[in-house]
Amino acid sequence: MPIELIDGLPDAVVGLEAVGEVTAHDYERIANPAIEHARAAHETIRLVHVLGERLEGHTAGALWDDAKLGVTNVRSFERIAVVTDLERIRALAKGAAWSLPGEMRLFSNAERTDAIGWACEGLEREA
Repeated sequence: MPIELIDGLPDAVVGLEAVGEVTAHDYERIANPAIEHARAAHETIRLVHVLGERLEGHTAGALWDDAKLGVTNVRSFERIAVVTDLERIRALAKGAAWSLPGEMRLFSNAERTDAIGWACEGLEREA
């Protein structure tokens, strides 16, 4: 499964990990429904987006859907934690950060636990 949901997060936090070759279909099938589910229950939500060592790449359609994910839901995100060591992804995230009304922070792969902690800060974790 090229996008995996990260378990054990509070209901208002969506955790996505890109694995293998990610396609637009993966966003339609996994990422978008998870975000819509969280948005239906919460005024604002938080996102942990891991693009780590298990990511092999994105198709062009997946890159477009990833960009749309942030743009179409921009007012819904209170915090976005991007976890990656990939410089191209870090540069894209830094470039987009100014346009976000919420907070976005970049974390290295080694800081994954810190990223999840920051995204979940002040929220109750699921049992």
